[in-house]
Amino acid sequence: MSDERCDLLCLDLPHAEEVRARLPAAPSLTSAAERAKALADPSRLRVALALAAGGEMCVCDLAWVCGFAQNLVSHHLRVLRNADLAASRRDGKLVMYHLTATGRALLTALIGAEDLTGTI
Repeated sequence: MSDERCDLLCLDLPHAEEVRARLPAAPSLTSAAERAKALADPSRLRVALALAAGGEMCVCDLAWVCGFAQNLVSHHLRVLRNADLAASRRDGKLVMYHLTATGRALLTALIGAEDLTGTI
């Protein structure tokens, strides 16, 4: 038998029903899964970490900091924005990006708060 399975079928039905009732419905978990997937790519995680360290930054600066081409950084920022982990604003001809509160919270959960203030 596998270590992940019980050798006996022993269902604590009242407890199991209580836990099951508190779980969100499967369709409502889609956005949470999309946010998690957005940070699953190492390059995108690096861009998010650069935003965490640098605050608000433009694509040019992020590309230089991360060592990536601007079009690649733009792609990663679009994914982060679509997952509500980053936001942008126009400043003249520049587009400035920053992490959202959700982005910072998820990044902190993955990396740790002390590592967000360190180096990339």
